[in-house]
Amino acid sequence: MIFIAVKFTVRPEKSDQWLSLTEPFTLATRAEPGNIFFEWSRSADDPNQFVLLEAFAGQEAGVAHVQSDHFKEAIELMSGLVASTPEIINVETEGTGWGEMAEVKPREH
Repeated sequence: MIFIAVKFTVRPEKSDQWLSLTEPFTLATRAEPGNIFFEWSRSADDPNQFVLLEAFAGQEAGVAHVQSDHFKEAIELMSGLVASTPEIINVETEGTGWGEMAEVKPREH
């Protein structure tokens, strides 16, 4: 599995529109056969910062993603919305998605 985390710092005047502007890209990526997950989060500390967590089944799925028309369109769109170059972590790891955390389990109150 390829796991990717990307931190985007968005121009302040565009941050409230970021999720709606990137929604077509989000939906198209989630529909890719090799996509495992594609999830956005907004920083609790900086309202202009968003983190994207995404995973793909393997190299072939990752290559298909970056070669897709929706990826190319999103890169063009996002380049006009960001305040700085995004930061990325990209690793290959074992597994097929999220696993359960061992230390925290629901309990009765």
